[in-house]
Amino acid sequence: MADEDKKRAAQRALVDRVLNGEGKASAEQRARAFRNDGLSPPLDALVGKVVDRPAEVTSEDLAAAKAAGCTEDQVFELVVCAAVGQSDRLYEAGLAALAEATGQGEA
Repeated sequence: MADEDKKRAAQRALVDRVLNGEGKASAEQRARAFRNDGLSPPLDALVGKVVDRPAEVTSEDLAAAKAAGCTEDQVFELVVCAAVGQSDRLYEAGLAALAEATGQGEA
């Protein structure tokens, strides 16, 4: 297997694990956090910060998610899903830009 194929397989395995593996947060919540779409407050604000402004996430954001009924494990999983979702979007955009720039079509 070529190095690029191994990297792609590892990336897909990571995405599959955070979306479909066992967890304390529901698969639906994890998918919504991954997409940064459709979570209710205050989870939407927390996930939005993780995706767009991770340095601005505060202990108050985490406390608000827990006060809304999430366990610490669920909050952790949703934060991981949001971060992996954003990194997946950036990875795919980078591969597409590289493919376009090199004239190799879709990566």
